[in-house]
Amino acid sequence: MTLKSSQIQTIAFDADDTLWRNEDIFIHAQDEFINLLLSYHDEAYIRSHLGEVQINNLEHFGYGIKGFTLSMIETAIELTEGRISGSEIHEIIQLAKCMLASPVELLPNIEQVLSQLKGQFRLLVITKGDLLDQESKLARSGVADYFDAIEIVSDKAAEAYQQILQRHKFSAENFLMVGNSLKSDILPVLDIGAQALHIPYHSTWDHEKVTDETLLRYPQLTTLNDISELLDWLNLSPLENKKAV
Repeated sequence: MTLKSSQIQTIAFDADDTLWRNEDIFIHAQDEFINLLLSYHDEAYIRSHLGEVQINNLEHFGYGIKGFTLSMIETAIELTEGRISGSEIHEIIQLAKCMLASPVELLPNIEQVLSQLKGQFRLLVITKGDLLDQESKLARSGVADYFDAIEIVSDKAAEAYQQILQRHKFSAENFLMVGNSLKSDILPVLDIGAQALHIPYHSTWDHEKVTDETLLRYPQLTTLNDISELLDWLNLSPLENKKAV
C-alpha cells in the first residue's frame, strides 16, 4: 500500500499508547488483581477468565477503566463462587481509583512532534473509552491546546470515523490517522478511503491484536521519538510551512 503524504491536510492521533502510556497501567492493575485471587486459582486461569469477561462485557460497559473494574469484580465473584469478601471487593475498587489517578506520562518527544505539526495541518485527537477519564487525561496531559478538535467515541468502527469526517467536513483523501492499534486506528480508516500510519506500542491488549501477516502488510514508523521520522515521511522540513486549507 502506498501512502500519499502530499495530500494530507488533517492528521488525527489516537491518545492511549500513541500520545501517552496507558496499557502499562492496565497490566499492573491486572497483576495486582491476579495476586488477590491466587489463593483461589492459578495465574493463567485467572488471567484467561478475566480476559473473557472483559470481551463479553464490552457491549455492556464499553472500553476503559470503569468497565475493566466491573469485569474484575464479576471475575472475582465467579472464580470464588461468591466467597470474595467485601474487603477484597474494596481492594479492587481502590485499585481502579489508583488507575484513574495515575499520572499522564507522555511518550518521548510527543510535544515536540505536535508543536512542529501545529499550524501546518489540522490536528485532532480521536480516542475511545470512558468520556470522563479521557477528558481528564487530555486536560492533565498538557497537550490539549495543540489540537483543533477532540473526539471521544465509544468504539472505533469505520462508521465512527466516517461520521467524524462528515461532521468536520474533512475529505477522506486528505485525512491521516496515526495510532498504535491496527484493529482500531488503521484498518477502519483505510476502509473509508483515508490514510493511516501505524506506530506500534511495546504491548497490545489481546482484544486489539491482529495476525502477524496483517501486521506486516501496513506501513509503520517504529516510534514518534524522532520528529524527523514523521517529517521525512510527510516530505516536510522543519522550516516548511504547509498551511491547512
